[in-house]
Amino acid sequence: MCIGIPMQVTSAEPGFACCTGRGEQRRVSTLLVGDCALGDWLLVFLDDARERISAERAGEIDSTLDLLERALNGASAGDHAPGFLLPSSMPVSSSGMSAHADAIAQSTQDSLLQEGSS
Repeated sequence: MCIGIPMQVTSAEPGFACCTGRGEQRRVSTLLVGDCALGDWLLVFLDDARERISAERAGEIDSTLDLLERALNGASAGDHAPGFLLPSSMPVSSSGMSAHADAIAQSTQDSLLQEGSS
């Protein structure tokens, strides 16, 4: 199993970026994500950037990795707040879906209706 690590670009050159994240520095390949700029956030797997992510998403992933690390060291999940809203605690609408899922479903339905009327 491979776990993605959120890393922030500290310098970039064609095809590569120097990044920091979770207490380490790495030179990673950016062939799958294209050119990067200073400050960009990347999701890195085995020294390859696989996805550009927002700073917010990087924080969520870091918080999740912190939870996993604490669990592996014997702490219970209830000992620390995760640093983001877990899906199990998101408000559920009358349709049984989260508000976010409802918004996506409505947007998709609206798009399909617009395409059908064109």
